[in-house]
Amino acid sequence: MARTTSDGLDRNGSPPQTDGHVIDVAHTTRSLQRESPDNPEQQLPLHSKWINESCQAKLSSRKEIAFAELAIRILRIAGWQTGRFIRLTLTLASLSGVPTASNCDATLSSDLVKNGSVSSPGYPDPYPPGSHCRYDFQGRGKERVQVVFNDFLLHQPPESHRDCEGVDALVAYVHIEGRMEKIDSFCGDAMPKPLMSNGARLLLEFRGQHSSSHARGFKATYSFTENFGVLGGGGRQLSEWPCGFAFNSSEATSGYVTSPNFPGLYPRDTECHYFFHGAGTQRVRLRFHYFDVEGVQPCEASSASDYVEFSNFMARDRKYSRYCGQLKEFDIESDRKFFRLTFRSNDRLDGTGFNATYYFLDEEESSPAKPRPTSSARGNAVCWALVLLSIFSLLC
Repeated sequence: MARTTSDGLDRNGSPPQTDGHVIDVAHTTRSLQRESPDNPEQQLPLHSKWINESCQAKLSSRKEIAFAELAIRILRIAGWQTGRFIRLTLTLASLSGVPTASNCDATLSSDLVKNGSVSSPGYPDPYPPGSHCRYDFQGRGKERVQVVFNDFLLHQPPESHRDCEGVDALVAYVHIEGRMEKIDSFCGDAMPKPLMSNGARLLLEFRGQHSSSHARGFKATYSFTENFGVLGGGGRQLSEWPCGFAFNSSEATSGYVTSPNFPGLYPRDTECHYFFHGAGTQRVRLRFHYFDVEGVQPCEASSASDYVEFSNFMARDRKYSRYCGQLKEFDIESDRKFFRLTFRSNDRLDGTGFNATYYFLDEEESSPAKPRPTSSARGNAVCWALVLLSIFSLLC
C-alpha cells in the first residue's frame, strides 16, 4: 500500500517513512528570478519553469533510504533560503504493494527531527509473518530518547512464555560501555510503560514471526529530550548540570518531583540532582507517595544498588542514610532552608523510581512527619526473628 505525504513550506514535516522499496519524487516549482546586471529593476529567469517533473528510484538498502531522506531535506532547505516556493510530493511504496520484513528498518536521527512516531509494518493492519524490523534512534550530546506507546497488540499463543522468548515481541536495547544491552522485552497485549535511553542511543527490535488477523502490532511516539522525562511542578532545569533541577519557594511553595521517565523504568547509569531553596527559616519536606529503586540496604556500591540520597549540604550528609528498595509512603525533612535530593542508577537493573510532593514549611507550620520507611522485606525479617525467639524461649 502506498503512503504519500505532501510538504510545501512545512519545516516541521517528518522524513518520509521508509516502509517500501520505491521512492517517487515529483517537483513543482515556480520560476526563480534574479536581477539583470545591466538593469537592477529588470528580473531575469534564473531557470525555466519545472512543473510536474518526476523521477523514480529503487531503494535497496538503509543507506540509500537515508541518503534519499537527506537529499530531500537539502532541497527543502534550499527552497526556504531562496524565499520562493518549492513543493515536493513524496510517494513511498513497496514493490509488492504490502510491507515486507526486509524493508522496515529505520534510522531516526535527531539531526532531522526531534519527535515523531514509529509503528510495526502495515499498522494498523496486521503485520506480515516473518517481520523483523530495527528502529535505531540516534540523538546528540545530552539528549535522551523517550518512547511512549500508544497501541500494542502482538500475536501470542495460548500458552504463556517467560520473558517473551519464542513469541512475537518488541525488544529494547541501550548502549552501555560500547555494547548494545537488552533492557526489556514486550509481548502480548499489555501496554508497555514509557522507555528512556541511558544516553543518546536506543534500539528497538521488532520480531513478528507469526502474526494473526487480530495482531495489529504497535504504534509509539518518540522524542529526543534533554529534560530526562522528569516531571517537576514548579521547578526549572539547570543547564550547568547534566541532570539538575532547582525548586525555589519564591516561585512555588509546593509541587511534585519524579525520577527520570516516571512512571516508566528509569534509565540506567544516570545521576540527577534536585535542589530545593527556601527562604529565611523555611524548611523542606518531601512526601514520597511511591518508591521503587532497585537495591538492597545499605544501598552502597558494594551491593550494586541504585539509590536516593538526601543532604542539607551540597556534599554528602551522614545524618541521612541512602534509600533503595520498595518502600511504603514516607516523609523526610531538611534541617534548614536548603535541601538536596540525588538519584543515582547503575548500569545493571531497573526500577520504576519515585513520585514525591515537596513543601516549603515556615517554622510555625511544622507538624509531625510520617514515619521513616520500612520495606516489606525488612518487616518480614523482624516478624520471623520474633517467632524464632518465642520458640527458643519455650524450648528452654
